[in-house]
Amino acid sequence: MATQWLLNIGHAIDHMFLLIFATAVTTIAHEFGVARWEDLMPYSVAAFFFFGVGSLPSGKLGDQWGRRRMMLVFFFGMGGAALLVSATQTPLQMALALALLGCFASIYHPVGIPMLVQGAPRPGWTIGINGLVGNLGVAVAAVATGFLVKYFGWRMAFAVPGALCLLFGLAFALLATREQAAPAKKKSATTVAPADVSMARLFLVMTIAATSGSLLFNFSTNSNHELLSDRLQALLQDPAQIGLLLAAIYAVASFTQLLVGHLIDRVALKSLYVSIIAAQAVLLGLSMVLDGWAFYAVQFLFMATIFGAIPFTDAMIVRFVDDSLRSRVSGMRLAVSLGASSLAVWLIGPVVKQAGFTALLGVMAATSVITLLILSQLPSTPAPTRAGHAP
Repeated sequence: MATQWLLNIGHAIDHMFLLIFATAVTTIAHEFGVARWEDLMPYSVAAFFFFGVGSLPSGKLGDQWGRRRMMLVFFFGMGGAALLVSATQTPLQMALALALLGCFASIYHPVGIPMLVQGAPRPGWTIGINGLVGNLGVAVAAVATGFLVKYFGWRMAFAVPGALCLLFGLAFALLATREQAAPAKKKSATTVAPADVSMARLFLVMTIAATSGSLLFNFSTNSNHELLSDRLQALLQDPAQIGLLLAAIYAVASFTQLLVGHLIDRVALKSLYVSIIAAQAVLLGLSMVLDGWAFYAVQFLFMATIFGAIPFTDAMIVRFVDDSLRSRVSGMRLAVSLGASSLAVWLIGPVVKQAGFTALLGVMAATSVITLLILSQLPSTPAPTRAGHAP
């Protein structure tokens, strides 16, 4: 039980640390002498690039060296890198420190999630809880960073979570279950993929859909603070209040993953996935023409669909890939999807600067429609049995 909770907390840390910069970027830009926050956003691109491409070696090491060992590297590496970010003095130093943070952040998804679902009787539910906790980390990033920046400065917004991460690493070292052998060295179980499903086709569709989903996640979570400030500018301007409103969105929307995780164990994967993405496309299109509290209400809903789409690729890997290979398969998928989606972070500043937030929301809506087209090629598989295992 301690191992499960520490792995879930690790997911929260992974998402929280990567979004502290986006929440504090206006304050950091002012201190560094950068005229506009949009001009500083590209300096965080390397963090998200290494967050993606680092998944490949992380997954390989997780399977062959050991997932427990890699998670120790994750906790201590993330904590140390966050402290390093808090000490930076220039945009270039910030970019390099954030890149190091991204390298350590790349460990979690291909290593922590396969470790968590190992032998889980209800993998969809387990993934849903993990996703909920992970996205509560996004909520914590919004509210904690807002208050730390306001009362203690942006450096403490990195330093305090960094110190806490080192403590969680110590707890993991003391309490986490020890592995008898690395997953790749264990005897393989029978792969559960149906014989009539092309694994190459499944992997291709899964990777492309995950890439578009990651683009939406990065577009939204890295721009939501400034987006909400823009849409509510006639009503309020306090960064701490904006942080609280955004944290409420993330907290409530995150619970969608519990519902989705529950349904993944019970209904056909393709129909459920397509339904969520269709709703996402409609809501993002609607958000383009709204502002004020009406926009805030729709933002609740489209973030629920963005978060709700997250568990699907992990659920497919659990259902179709043997445990001895899961970290490597996850790493390959994440290296492509997260590496490509790091482009979203680079695009936010230039797109908003040149065309405004409405154009950014239009790009997000178009990405969602493309995802729908991609999912039409997903192989149809039957619903799982009631026990939560694929038939």
